[in-house]
Amino acid sequence: MKFPGSVLVSLILFVAETAAALCLSGAYRAAGDRMWQWLTLLFALLPCALVQLSLVFIHRDVSRDRPLVLLLHLLQLGPLVRCVEVFYIYFHAGRVEEPYVSITKKRQMPKDGYSEEIEKEVGQAEGKLCTHRSAFSRASVIQAFLGSAPQLTLQLYICVLQQEITAARSIFMVLSLLSIVYGALRCNILAIKIKYDDYDVSVKPAAYLCIFMWRSFEIATRVTVLVLFSSVLQIWTLPVVLVNFFGFFFYPWILFWQSKSPFPENIEKALSRVGTTIVLCLLTFLYAGINMFCWSAVQVKLNDPDLINKSQNWYRLTVYYMLRFIENAFLLLMWYIYKTDIYLYVCAPLLVLQLLIGYCMAVLFMLVFYQFCHPCKKLFSSSISEGLLSCFKFLCFICKPPRSTVLMDKAEVKSENTDEARSSSKTIDSQKGNPHQSVSSNA
Repeated sequence: MKFPGSVLVSLILFVAETAAALCLSGAYRAAGDRMWQWLTLLFALLPCALVQLSLVFIHRDVSRDRPLVLLLHLLQLGPLVRCVEVFYIYFHAGRVEEPYVSITKKRQMPKDGYSEEIEKEVGQAEGKLCTHRSAFSRASVIQAFLGSAPQLTLQLYICVLQQEITAARSIFMVLSLLSIVYGALRCNILAIKIKYDDYDVSVKPAAYLCIFMWRSFEIATRVTVLVLFSSVLQIWTLPVVLVNFFGFFFYPWILFWQSKSPFPENIEKALSRVGTTIVLCLLTFLYAGINMFCWSAVQVKLNDPDLINKSQNWYRLTVYYMLRFIENAFLLLMWYIYKTDIYLYVCAPLLVLQLLIGYCMAVLFMLVFYQFCHPCKKLFSSSISEGLLSCFKFLCFICKPPRSTVLMDKAEVKSENTDEARSSSKTIDSQKGNPHQSVSSNA
């Protein structure tokens, strides 16, 4: 049975970040910065409540008589209780023979074009551990992008305004960045396991390293760009954030309305149509929050029974990173034009270059992951290099002028050349006739 290390990491990050947020809010209160205190508490407690709700919803605790567990969730102690339960199950598994086991069938990764199907017995204890791992993975994603990402942006913005980085704030920002990167990493692993659920997937350490580097560069540069832009053009910060957020929020709904599919009713039997709509809105809300800061590996598809797009779409990935790079470059250009005296001792061109190179490094690690380290790369219908090449050919085809225009331009050039040739021949003939005229006049 696999050691539940992901559950332990999620709990450590959750507890450490919450404790650091409470300590920092206390420091803001002592300094008289009430606005920063309340914003820090808001971005710390709101995701905590959403994490408790997600854990309760996944484990179906509301439908069972478990008042003590529900009370502990209300006291924000749900993850701690769940972690104790996970390790209790892990250390007591195998001591008592389980009367019932379920058999799962998984296919191995293809070797030389052949894929074997293997059967595996899964006991009740291992099934409960899988449920706990799945719950903590989803909780880590919620904590990362609805709490840690806004929190990191806020604390870095405060550092820029106050031109000071305290020890408590720097520790808190490091914890927030680690939480976001870990949430993005769990999102990647979750997407792989959902898309390739029929296969026995094992992720190697090199893949984890590539994902970690990819997400670290991507999220750090994105947060820094947003903070720099908001520090000089505060009035335009809200429109930029709202356009980004609502664009990604409504994108799955637009695709759903275009498909003309029936409204999904099989999410949860106990939910009414209103409850299903609320759950779908929360899902797209989380999807928009993820895409605000980085590419979401889990692509929402509302007309699919699993609500997840299981196809590998290189075109959407390419368009996202191209548009995001252009947006980051534009925001940095606006910051460079309107920067204030706060950045008097900052080498602005070098900072812009470093941020753009950092984002390119994120794209490079992403390409390395999908090309060499993806655990299911043998199942791709086309590699990412082929997908990017076809995307660039398509973009070049769009940018290329129509053939009729080119033919018309050539015809115009040809007619101009013939006119010039005719005019030049006429001048030559006139020049040849001038000597005869001069001789006859002399005679």
